[in-house]
Amino acid sequence: MGDDARGGGGGAAAEPLLKRARCRPNCPGCRVDRRKEEREGLPVTELCCMWLVTICSSLPIQYVFPFLYFMIRDLNIAKEEEDIGFYAGFVGASYMLGRALTSVIWGVVADKYGRKPVLLITLFSVIIFNTLFGLSSSYWMALTTRGLLGLLSGMLGPMKAYASEVCRKEHSHLALSLMSSSRGIGLIVGPAIGGYLAQPADKYPGIFSVNSIFGRFPYFLPCLCISLLAIAAVIACFWLPETLHKHTEDTMLNSSTEAVEEPCSDLNAEQSGSGCLSLFTNWPLMSTITVYCIFSLQDMAYAEVFSLWAVSDRKYGGLSFSSQDVGLLLLIYQILIYPLVANSVDPITLVRAIALLTIPLLSSYPFMPALSGSILQLALNCASFLKNSFSVTTMTVFNILMNDAVSQDLRASANGLSVTLMSIFKTIAPAVAGVIFSWAQRRQIAPFLPGDHLVFFMLNVFTVIGLMLTFRPFYARNGTSNH
Repeated sequence: MGDDARGGGGGAAAEPLLKRARCRPNCPGCRVDRRKEEREGLPVTELCCMWLVTICSSLPIQYVFPFLYFMIRDLNIAKEEEDIGFYAGFVGASYMLGRALTSVIWGVVADKYGRKPVLLITLFSVIIFNTLFGLSSSYWMALTTRGLLGLLSGMLGPMKAYASEVCRKEHSHLALSLMSSSRGIGLIVGPAIGGYLAQPADKYPGIFSVNSIFGRFPYFLPCLCISLLAIAAVIACFWLPETLHKHTEDTMLNSSTEAVEEPCSDLNAEQSGSGCLSLFTNWPLMSTITVYCIFSLQDMAYAEVFSLWAVSDRKYGGLSFSSQDVGLLLLIYQILIYPLVANSVDPITLVRAIALLTIPLLSSYPFMPALSGSILQLALNCASFLKNSFSVTTMTVFNILMNDAVSQDLRASANGLSVTLMSIFKTIAPAVAGVIFSWAQRRQIAPFLPGDHLVFFMLNVFTVIGLMLTFRPFYARNGTSNH
C-alpha cells in the first residue's frame, strides 16, 4: 500500500518534471503552450489582433476592382474602350504573380525565424507600396507597385499556421474559421472602400477640391485609408505572441529527456518523411491544395469579371454601374453559411454541395442586364450574397483540411506552398479573365455563347473541374480530419 502510494507520489512528481523537460522557459512556443494549458477559454486578445491583421492583409487584394476599369481608362493605356479589360487584367494579376514567387520563401522564413517577423514585413509593405499605388501616374507604375506589394505579401501562409497554434486544439478550427471570415470581410470591405472613396473630388466636391491631392490622384484616398489601417495592425502585433518553438538553449539535457522533447503543441497529422520535401509526398495535403487552387482560380476570375461586367456599358452586355454602385453591392455580402452548417456536414461534402449550387448561380448572371431598377438590385444582391458565402465557406474548409494534414514544424511551409500554388492560379485568373472579357464584348451577336454568356460559362467550367477533383481516386482524405 505504501509502495503504491510512493509510486503514485513519484508519478505525480514526475509529471511536472516531464513538462519542464518538454516546455523550455525561454522558448516562445512553449510559453504559448503553457498559457493554453492554464487557460480554459478563448484567447480573446490574440484572436482580435489576429482578426485585424488578417483583414489588413486581405484588403489590398480586391479593393482595386471597383475602380480599376476607370483607373486604366484615365491612365490612357487602352486605345479602345473594349481593350480596358485586357490591361486591367494584368494589373489584377501582378499582385498574385508577386505573391506566387515568394510565398514558399516566406513560409520557410516563418518556420525558421518565427511568425511575427513575416507579419510585420507584410504590413510595412502594405503601408509603403499600397500608398504608392494610389499615387500612380502611369500604367507601368501601377503594375510595378502592385507586383512589389505581392512580392512582400508573405502573411497568408504563416497566419494560417498561427491561427491553429495560438488556441487549444478544441478551439483551433474556430480560430481558422475566424481567420477565413476576417479574410472574407476584408475582401468585402476592400471593394466597398474602393468603390466609395475612389474619385472623391467628383463624388464629394463639397469635401474634396479638384486641386487637392485627392483631385489630382483620384484613386489615392482608398489606398491611403488601407495604409492607415495597416499602421493600426502593426501596433496590434505587439499583443500577438510568437508561437514557433525554438529549442536551442538547453544543450545539457540527457538523451532520456530528449526522447520526450516534442513540442507541447498537438501534432494533428502524421508526416511521412522529413523536411519540406515531405510535403510533396503528403498526398492528402497536395490533393487538398490542388482542389483549393482550382476553386481559388474561379473565385479570382469571378471577382475580376464581376467588377468589369458591372461597370461596362449595357451595349456590351454590362450594367453601366459606377464604382460607387459596385462598392455598395459588395458591401452587403455577409459571412453566415459556414458557422451554421460546419458542425453537421462533412467538410468535403459541403464543398461538393457548394460547387453544384454555384453552377446555376453563375449561369444566371448574363440574364440580369434584362432587369432594371429595384428588381435588378435585388437579384444582383442575392446572387452576390450567395457567391461570397460560398467562397468563404470553401476557403475555410480547405484551410482546416490543409492544417490537419501536417505537423506544426511544417505548417507554415505547407501553407506557404499552398499560397504559392494558389497565387499562381490567381495570377492566371484575372489576366485570362480580362482577355476573355474583352473578347466576349466583341462577339455580342455570336450564335453560340454570345457576349458575357461566354465569360460565365468559362467560370462554370472551372467549377465543374474542381467538383470532379473532390472525388477519388484524385482526392485523398486525411483520416484525422473529422469536424
